[in-house]
Amino acid sequence: MKNTEKRKISAAATVAVSLSALPMMLTAHATGDIASAVTGTWSSARSQVVTIVDNVVFPILDVILAVLLFVKIGGLYLEYRKHGQLEWTPIAIIFGGLLFTLTAPMYIWTIIP
Repeated sequence: MKNTEKRKISAAATVAVSLSALPMMLTAHATGDIASAVTGTWSSARSQVVTIVDNVVFPILDVILAVLLFVKIGGLYLEYRKHGQLEWTPIAIIFGGLLFTLTAPMYIWTIIP
């Protein structure tokens, strides 16, 4: 290699290293006041999040758990006819989850500021 080729490669490597370090310096400088940015974003978007969670997320969870509860009750009936045993634990857990998701919109927003 000639001396000029070595200089070009060296210059290119220097530029590449310098440019790759630039985002790290910008990120370190930008992390100064993240807490206030997150708090400000939450306060401005809170009403939208509450509306979406109350009107979309909880009803979807309610429907899924209700269908799962009825399927599990049907399976319990078939299991009882086949083996003569009742297993109430899964039904109780699903029913508890259903009660939680049905009543959660009334109190969840007093827990989450």
